[in-house]
Amino acid sequence: MGVFVFLPLILPLTAVPIARLAGQHLHPRGAARLLTAISAVMALCSALCLGLIGVVGTAQIPGNPLPDSWSDPEVRAALQYHETIGTAAICVLLVVAAATTRTVVRHLRVRGRARRALEGLPPGGPDAVAPAGGPGLFGDVAVLPDGTPYAYALPGSPGRVVVSTGMLAGLAADEREALLAHERAHLVHRHHRHLLTTQLAGCVNPFLRPLQQAVAYSAERWADEESAQVVGDRRITARAVARAALVSRRAPVPGFAAFAAPGPVPGPVPRRVAALLGPVPSSRNWPPAHTRAGLAAMVAAAGAAASALCALNAAVALLLVLKAVTPL
Repeated sequence: MGVFVFLPLILPLTAVPIARLAGQHLHPRGAARLLTAISAVMALCSALCLGLIGVVGTAQIPGNPLPDSWSDPEVRAALQYHETIGTAAICVLLVVAAATTRTVVRHLRVRGRARRALEGLPPGGPDAVAPAGGPGLFGDVAVLPDGTPYAYALPGSPGRVVVSTGMLAGLAADEREALLAHERAHLVHRHHRHLLTTQLAGCVNPFLRPLQQAVAYSAERWADEESAQVVGDRRITARAVARAALVSRRAPVPGFAAFAAPGPVPGPVPRRVAALLGPVPSSRNWPPAHTRAGLAAMVAAAGAAASALCALNAAVALLLVLKAVTPL
């Protein structure tokens, strides 16, 4: 297995540059998809290598569930890692398992709580919601009787755009249209899957957390661009984002894609507004090779490929040793 089994634990650092540059040089759609894929690959490789290190490092500990032949001198010579390293890897895996389980459980619990909040809402019409309209279900839009301004996309079957009466009252009619289009884009493109994937990846390897933040921003920018196409005016969407940020508070369901959340400059909302007031982003999903972003993307792709190769090499090496000392 060699020292290469440890590389997937640090190779996620190669993705940090593209996490910082993707939002500036790629269409938000391409940035979100690219960074999510890199996060998933590197997280899986990190988890696999931790497991392999744990198995190899604890192979000589009495009472382990491995075959008795693993204590033979030949196996001791082939498996060079100290049991302290193996025990530490298993402890880290247990922490990772607890963190990922807690993240998934919290996500499901929040979704369930948000669904229960919609129970009992009176049915409304399928048309757009008026600012003075009362609470109810209006097609795929759920209006909650809450003076606190917020809006978010609630995934599920069916998906819902959840918005408070306080948020609707603070926006003009064209801004409300931009808000609903933005949240519908989150539902249509299943942005919650990108967010959850990168959250889990960050639990597996802390070096992947910059990608989690970059994907969250790219998902919002992706929905902004979809909203601007629907309303036909980028300035309307920019104004809606800015006004919502001035009056809103954080959505009561953390982890979902929310329309706007307050944050100090230079936070994500000012960056989103500036991007909407600028030209339409290029449709490219991969930056030109001669740019800094192109170089960063190639480095990140090479890091992901190297992680996969190192994990595969370590797994094959372990299987060969296992086959040599057991009757498999």
